Amino acid sequence: MRILLAEDERALSRALIKIFEKNNYSVDAVYNGEDALFFLESGNYDIAVLDIMMPKLDGMTVLKKIRAHNNPIPVIMLTAKSGVDDKVEALDSGANDYLTKPFDTKELLARIRAATRQKHTPDCRINVGNITLDRSKYELSSPYGSFRLTSKEYQIMELLMINPYNILSTEKVMERVWGFDSDTEINVVWVYISYLRKKLSALSSDIEIKVRRNAGYSLEKKNDKKIKN
Repeated sequence: MRILLAEDERALSRALIKIFEKNNYSVDAVYNGEDALFFLESGNYDIAVLDIMMPKLDGMTVLKKIRAHNNPIPVIMLTAKSGVDDKVEALDSGANDYLTKPFDTKELLARIRAATRQKHTPDCRINVGNITLDRSKYELSSPYGSFRLTSKEYQIMELLMINPYNILSTEKVMERVWGFDSDTEINVVWVYISYLRKKLSALSSDIEIKVRRNAGYSLEKKNDKKIKN
């Protein structure tokens, strides 16, 4: 499952990211409403967790904008406000649930499960060539076998598979998988790319992760020259 977390309190955001990843969720974190709206319009998420009070655009505005564009993604609103009027506005604006800070993370996880339980997910599996990525199991498979991926492996492979033939820079992969403010060394991206290339080879994959010098990485059919910039 892939989550977009929009929370401007950095400490809370980091804590939630750790909890989500511990529960095998893939998570992108942003810290203002404008970035949340951009990611929701350009990404493919199973659920969004939005703080109401954020800079640039508040969470309520983000919610109203995505609903105006008929985006059906389940949304859970987080807020320090406990007033009934705020809850009513959020729910009437299209939120699936509303959680008041401070909250127990077990309750948040339960609400995420509940909000996504009934969601129709025809794209639970991504197929490129003879390779399938099962988003519900974190499993990479081919007719010749399968591997259960780690959280980081899964996030990188999903990013590549929903953007086939597109060059993704190391910086973009780093930002999407480790987050904007990560202290992790950027060469860790290559380490995980190497892990994935070995798994694809072991699966007799007809696709491969190509390394574009000074540009990034792209997922392509073997011996295929087609490429998008």
